[in-house]
Amino acid sequence: MYRITTETAADLWEVEALYDTCFAPGRELLSSYRLRDDVPKIAELSLLARDEGNVLAGAIRYWPVRVASTRVLLLGPVAVHPTRQGEGLAALLIQDSLERAAALGWQRVLLVGDAPYYQRFGFSKREGVIMPPPTNPDRVLGLSLGEEAWAGVTGDVTRDIDP
Repeated sequence: MYRITTETAADLWEVEALYDTCFAPGRELLSSYRLRDDVPKIAELSLLARDEGNVLAGAIRYWPVRVASTRVLLLGPVAVHPTRQGEGLAALLIQDSLERAAALGWQRVLLVGDAPYYQRFGFSKREGVIMPPPTNPDRVLGLSLGEEAWAGVTGDVTRDIDP
């Protein structure tokens, strides 16, 4: 059983250690990290999953970005400790956070990831949404949280410096 909570400032180093464990060295060199530079994460959507012993098992974060002039949520990173993978914890974090995002009024979610995994949550390839290089365009996925929310939304993805 896991308890889902929002990340606090006190959790920062523990979460960063989890990301370091789950991702290859140099993860912060990826183009999606440039979109996060000096931009506060969406605190209400940055969630943690802790077990009965209060051990961090998983984490997910979101950041505001813009596609042309339209505000969009950028999902990621999401990570589950290697000893907890295969338990459905990432899916739990993704589903819970997407429900919270919709309740907060967000209309669109963007991520860079594997389509076969994220399709089960409703994500699909976003034609015309251009992540900074070097991003494989086939991995740029989006989800509408509102009716046809992505209709007509195309262009370069940039930092949202005025959240």
